[in-house]
Amino acid sequence: MNEPESKSTGPDRRRERRPIDMRGYLTCAGGITHAIELVDLNYGGCGIATPAELTPGEQVKLSVLGRGSMPALVRWYDGGKAGLDFEAGFEIPKKLIERGAGRIAVPGEISLRAAGKIPYRVRVLDLSTDGCRVELVELPRVGDAMRVKFDGLELLEAEVCWVEGYTAGLKFHHAIHPAVLDLLVARLENGGA
Repeated sequence: MNEPESKSTGPDRRRERRPIDMRGYLTCAGGITHAIELVDLNYGGCGIATPAELTPGEQVKLSVLGRGSMPALVRWYDGGKAGLDFEAGFEIPKKLIERGAGRIAVPGEISLRAAGKIPYRVRVLDLSTDGCRVELVELPRVGDAMRVKFDGLELLEAEVCWVEGYTAGLKFHHAIHPAVLDLLVARLENGGA
């Protein structure tokens, strides 16, 4: 797409971008997250294809699985395409990047492993950015370290917070991003972990 000169912040800015094909997420006002595709990129910004109608000047958060996230400013929007600026020099409001850690009931299985043990599949009953509740095969103790594995993602380090019967609550050492949570919930609801 040829970007009109009015959308550019300098003559060299657009020329330096490299075409790419990456999937990511855009978090907009109110914490609404949209799946997007990055189409070009440089250190100062990127071009995206998005189903969301964006407004120039809007502050957003761009997340790419396995690559992290960063605040960005919408420079232009035109028919499903937009340009984002990473060098806008603003702080994204907390309400855009924080979401309550309320648990979402999900059907599905994950791989679980206690230190020094062989991994095994367990039912995950609910999930949040901070942890999950699982149905156990082996009974751990509160404080035990566990490794949680969702298919397609890296291992998550977790700690057993409580055990009741054959159910336990696990707290992740590092909270997962809300966009990743949305992806996991969708996968689990569609029969894949």
